[in-house]
Amino acid sequence: MASFKFNLNPRDVGRIDTPFRRIITKIPVPDSLELIKKIQSLESTNAIEQLPVVWDRAENSTIFDPWGNSWIDFTSTIFVTNSGHGNKQIVEEIGKVLSAPLLHSYYYPTAIRAEFLESLINFTPNNLEKAILLSVGTEAIERAIKISRIHGNQFNPSKNIIVGWDGNYHGKTMGSQLVGGQHRDKDWMGSVDPNFAHLPFPYPWTIEISKCDGRSLFIEHLGLLKKAGIDIERIAAFFVESFQGWGAIFYPDGYIKALKQWATQKNALVVFDEIQAGFGRTGKLFAYEHYEVEADLVICGKGISGSLPLSAVLGSAQLIELDSEYTSTHGGNPLACAAGLGNIKSFTSLDLINEAERKEVIFINKLTAWKKKYPKRIRRVLGKGMLFGVFIYKEDSNELDEEIVNVICERAMEKGVFSICTGKGTLKLGPPLTIPDEALIEGLDVYEECFAELLT
Repeated sequence: MASFKFNLNPRDVGRIDTPFRRIITKIPVPDSLELIKKIQSLESTNAIEQLPVVWDRAENSTIFDPWGNSWIDFTSTIFVTNSGHGNKQIVEEIGKVLSAPLLHSYYYPTAIRAEFLESLINFTPNNLEKAILLSVGTEAIERAIKISRIHGNQFNPSKNIIVGWDGNYHGKTMGSQLVGGQHRDKDWMGSVDPNFAHLPFPYPWTIEISKCDGRSLFIEHLGLLKKAGIDIERIAAFFVESFQGWGAIFYPDGYIKALKQWATQKNALVVFDEIQAGFGRTGKLFAYEHYEVEADLVICGKGISGSLPLSAVLGSAQLIELDSEYTSTHGGNPLACAAGLGNIKSFTSLDLINEAERKEVIFINKLTAWKKKYPKRIRRVLGKGMLFGVFIYKEDSNELDEEIVNVICERAMEKGVFSICTGKGTLKLGPPLTIPDEALIEGLDVYEECFAELLT
């Protein structure tokens, strides 16, 4: 994204007025530029790397600016608002705590904390018996790293190696970056902890070339660790991002099954990062459930509250109690717990997990048609539920076309559809699970309009 800049020159784009989107001004709105420039002058410049839309309010699957424009949201604000923007049950639960008023309570006992915890544990898989409440996803990753190493030390003081995968993303704090596979982001560290190791991610295109099944590939990857001089008996945990977000790229089922089997035999934990993947996004509560394995620890964030900063580490009582003295200043604060409670109530009352699975069919039908219509440019579509990655390539090349995808996002914005820009050459689609079918179809049709204008 660093080399691409969205056009900040206001331009006439044509009036749009449907029940789900409305564009009645130049884009970007001329009056918005002063505010955008103020943010740019007061914050790091990546604050305006995304589309130049000033958010004023958001309801369900619609974003509104202050000047009468509205967009269909295909980002769920990076998969936080799975249960819809401004969800009424979330707002209602927050209002109860706000009116008390009870804005903060450290980790001291509160009724809303107890109610949310009980709801969360009852809502999640049975082997997840306790939770640690934290503030953001990267904090939860740090906590899970600590628990994993404490657990490993019970078997051997040197059982402290954490294994991740190349390309995976787990957060921005140091431990999260060490276990993550975005290796260029680690240059600032000077040196890295040698007890973090990484395996190649089993991308579908590499598997297609090798013709290796997932189970065999995992065993092959263990061999790579041995060749690198790593004692695999020292592995304390595997940290699995349930899918790579930029392209909705899942592991082969057999790969994760083999990993879990090996880890269980070796007293190593399998930790699933569900910060982006969880809470119904893929048509199951947690994306790892598609692999038909049990998680030892589950890391939640984003969609756990549908709104306010909240994260959690979930696991058995035995694992959670390994680090029982940890506290978090803002973790599980009353407002966030209220939001989380309202969010879970919404998932139940609106049957949102099944909704995501049902709407997957709409996505697949549309995206399959895109591949057939633009076979040279759209060569791969990956995803499940309400998360899809559309891989757009340069014509007559095997290189993903990052620039054209950014232009598609910009053109869709001009037409009333809001996108997240991955900077990777993939169009990443993930509207709120509550989006009406008609709005989902209308938004996908807008992208197809953009393809017709830009890919032919």
